[in-house]
Amino acid sequence: MPIKLPSELPAYDVLTREGVMVMDEDSASRQDIRPIKIALLNLMPKKIQTENQFARLIGATPLQIEFSLIRMSEHQTKNTAAEHMEAFYRPFAEVEASGEKFDGLVITGAPIEHLEFNEVTYWEELARVFAWSQTHVHATMGVCWGGMAMINYFHGVKKHILDHKAFGCVRHQNLAPASPFLRGFSDDMVMPVSRWTEMRRAEVEAAGLPVLIHSPETGPALVEDKAHRALYIFNHLEYDSGTLKEEYDRDVAAGKPINVPANYYPDDDPTRTPLNRWRSHAHLLYGNWINEIYLTTPFDVARIGTDSTDWRAPKTF
Repeated sequence: MPIKLPSELPAYDVLTREGVMVMDEDSASRQDIRPIKIALLNLMPKKIQTENQFARLIGATPLQIEFSLIRMSEHQTKNTAAEHMEAFYRPFAEVEASGEKFDGLVITGAPIEHLEFNEVTYWEELARVFAWSQTHVHATMGVCWGGMAMINYFHGVKKHILDHKAFGCVRHQNLAPASPFLRGFSDDMVMPVSRWTEMRRAEVEAAGLPVLIHSPETGPALVEDKAHRALYIFNHLEYDSGTLKEEYDRDVAAGKPINVPANYYPDDDPTRTPLNRWRSHAHLLYGNWINEIYLTTPFDVARIGTDSTDWRAPKTF
């Protein structure tokens, strides 16, 4: 089954060219099926690039996915055309007021790691998103800064500033091979890392949360929060092959101190074409997450977020 996207959204053409099955509104309406409703709260500056990355992974499952784009209500992006935002994004305040519910929600990262959470201009509204997700979303995934913000909001776990950027393709260990979210995962894997902050395993586990994937070098990468029906991933499996290169080239051009992303270019030579060694695990993680949503979300959308729903408890028909 395909992912349902507006035919005018740039991701529609990008994914079609890549062979990902996509469907417009007219075609989707002719299928007698309840699609899985997934929303993306996009906090990244390059909105279109981020849309493509997540739509590519979410659209690779055999289920029909209805993909919605959400933005912060008052925050104005400087890197994406206002016409694009107006055409394809709904402000959270509008979504909140509508009472609409979703099977899944992805909250992206944001390049604001140097700020304390309560110094972020839209923190108050983002806290409303987190609270709203408990009654209007069946399962949530927080990515990089988005995951750090969620784990801080729900559990008070702090982020710690690094003295140098964690940047490159880092080996990680699978600590929970029996987890349904890690079905098909290798015992270890490479994940793209790009951040100036870290979460610490001891502090995460002290909050009662299991670490599913971990790196001795860069710390926890994937954490499950069953009580809040959430996963927190602090790295970027959604990245394209060239995303780390774009970040590196941008910082070099700006004269910023930046190390060559480790274990990314062949022989760590930035003149050579980087290799993608994480794509298969990216598809596995997001496919497993959506599969768990499908198995556990109520068929009646109105029941999402009620006390009668239980994340990780298979539904009956």
